[in-house]
Amino acid sequence: MNTNFIETTIYTFSVHRVGNKTADENCMLSTNIVGVDAELKELLTHYFVSSFKSSEYFNFHHDIDIDMNETFVCISKIFDNPETLLEQSVNLAKHLYEQSSHPKIKSGEFYTVYFKDCIIDGKTVDAVGLFKSENKDTFLKVYPARDGFEIESEKGININKLDKGCLIFNTERENGYVVAVVDNTNKGVEAQYWIDDFLHVRQRKDEYYNTQNILSLTKHFIKDELPQQFEISRADQVDLLNRSVKFFKENDNFNLEEFTNSVIEQPQVIEKFNQYKSEYAREYDLDIADNFTISESAVKKQARIFKSVIKLDKNFHIYIHGNRNLIEQGEDNKGKFYKCYYSEEN
Repeated sequence: MNTNFIETTIYTFSVHRVGNKTADENCMLSTNIVGVDAELKELLTHYFVSSFKSSEYFNFHHDIDIDMNETFVCISKIFDNPETLLEQSVNLAKHLYEQSSHPKIKSGEFYTVYFKDCIIDGKTVDAVGLFKSENKDTFLKVYPARDGFEIESEKGININKLDKGCLIFNTERENGYVVAVVDNTNKGVEAQYWIDDFLHVRQRKDEYYNTQNILSLTKHFIKDELPQQFEISRADQVDLLNRSVKFFKENDNFNLEEFTNSVIEQPQVIEKFNQYKSEYAREYDLDIADNFTISESAVKKQARIFKSVIKLDKNFHIYIHGNRNLIEQGEDNKGKFYKCYYSEEN
């Protein structure tokens, strides 16, 4: 799924300030829509949408009924009638305030924005954005005064650094909309309040979801499960990791049987892999598909955690990127060793 914001414009938006409930900070609720000129709207559009670069998408969710998800309900009312944005933004600000109970959550400005002309997978749709700015940067103002210059400092929002945000595209309403999420601030337990508590979203089951799950499953199987079931050297583990990533990089579509036959190869190991796949899906409550279109962006992200390195005590690291047959393992009276063959020294 691809998004494009080249023609995107702000139709209307509101701003409130949401404090930390535990710290007895209040909400400052505006009674008016914000009015800005075309130039400022362009800057704000850049601030709001430029951080949405991931191909990972979500849907609003509720364990009982999607209509019990407060954010979903407010967003649906805005899509039904954009003129209700201010009213619903107040409801959203109050809902966010109720979730802002962790002591580490910072107060900040909360924006509800209605966007026109967002393109998602070639389709032009409207979108509602929810954003919160929590951090302030220091800016210098240099201006002429008398026969020289004077400098002052001011605290303000850096338009190149979005703290928290989500974009809800007006499509797939029956599934909880298509939602993109950004959270560049809290990484601890308190971070859950934005995605889990306020938005209450779960990952959309698409090609990114499928690719991410099968790659994660494969990594855990090779690193954790395989050594418990079979005798396998660290070099062979790394080789399997490399071949797995190579398969995903070289193919547009994933087929489980083709993958296991070309990468894992050995029937006994394939059988264990399929068994582990079922256990892994059940343990983590995942739907792991056997056939799907491969997401290139998910492969790029997951490939970073496929470590093709062998760590030897605290002395050496061996990185294996190519032919497994060019490295041999052995042991002599000096200890264990790896023997590497090469053509050129770079």
